[in-house]
Amino acid sequence: MKARPSLSRFSELALRQRQQGLTQLLPPFSQVLRGSLLERYVTCGSPACRCARGERHGPVWYLTVTLSPGHTSGVIVSPDQVKQVQGWIENYHQVKERMEKISDINRELLRRQRKAKRRT
Repeated sequence: MKARPSLSRFSELALRQRQQGLTQLLPPFSQVLRGSLLERYVTCGSPACRCARGERHGPVWYLTVTLSPGHTSGVIVSPDQVKQVQGWIENYHQVKERMEKISDINRELLRRQRKAKRRT
């Protein structure tokens, strides 16, 4: 995990501007997908098929999502959907990263508010 930069050196205005900027950079939530896209080569089981000699069928694209520990769901993704799914997964990672940064800023703002309240 990356070390997070200290936000204490920024002014409140700078933090709020950074918070707003990160919010505006979030991709549309309707284009977000959590999961992993796997490229697989499979065998069909027919002894007469070329895959029985090692030339597997594929690629077959497979989306997997861990729902809870030990529970995974998956679906085959058609070749014409691969780029879209890759984009949605990338959007998910961007949302997650930016939400963490926004949360860091909010914690710093809360810390400052509490500190200012103690002074009064």
